Amino acid sequence: MYGERDYAIGSARAGAWSDSAAQQTFITKVYGWMAFGLIITAIIAIFVGLDPTRFNEIFRGHRGLLLVLVFAQFGIAMGLSWCMNYLNAVVATLLFVLYAAITGLFFSVYFMVYTQASLGATFFVTAGTFGAMSVYGMVTKRDLTSLGGFLFMGLLGLCIASIVNYFFASSMLYWITTYAGVLIFVLFTAYDTQKMKYMYLAGPDGSPAAQKAAIFAAFQLYLDFVILFQYLLRILGNRRSN
Repeated sequence: MYGERDYAIGSARAGAWSDSAAQQTFITKVYGWMAFGLIITAIIAIFVGLDPTRFNEIFRGHRGLLLVLVFAQFGIAMGLSWCMNYLNAVVATLLFVLYAAITGLFFSVYFMVYTQASLGATFFVTAGTFGAMSVYGMVTKRDLTSLGGFLFMGLLGLCIASIVNYFFASSMLYWITTYAGVLIFVLFTAYDTQKMKYMYLAGPDGSPAAQKAAIFAAFQLYLDFVILFQYLLRILGNRRSN
């Protein structure tokens, strides 16, 4: 993947810019971009979700547009995950922002389904869990690289099980995938955080390579957060009575 490839390239030239100050600057940018993406998602979700009229206009009056957005979101995720080396830094940044905006639009549905109190509580639980695992990934001396294959297979199995359960609607399988999803993305948070620590070697601060590496890392952590939130919401969310 992008980060691993650039890490291998950058390691050969590490003496040019591999110091703790450069690493800290990069990490700060990554979390800044991640937070920016989450803020965009939250603002749009709240803006649409708290206005039933606006929500109905979007989700009931433009079904064709929603289908386009679903495919667009999927395409952006694939592009940022697998084609980052071929993207311009500005384009990569815009795609990340667009992905966060589309996610916010879809997350507005949760305001129609769950109480605001449970959404807020789930957000804080997610933030606390994410923060703890991110700190662990940052400070642990254990090499988490070996988790990569396990997590990928777990994610693949989770996707297959979710598709199967779409047709069979098994409550047992629903809860198995829910708790498995929480576990997988808790571990992904630590794994992606540790990997992010060394991605500053992609290039010197301010370079296009460094900007793309920061966006890539922020996107991975952003996905870990929002998907973990979705799985925890299944467990902690209280549905609206009307």
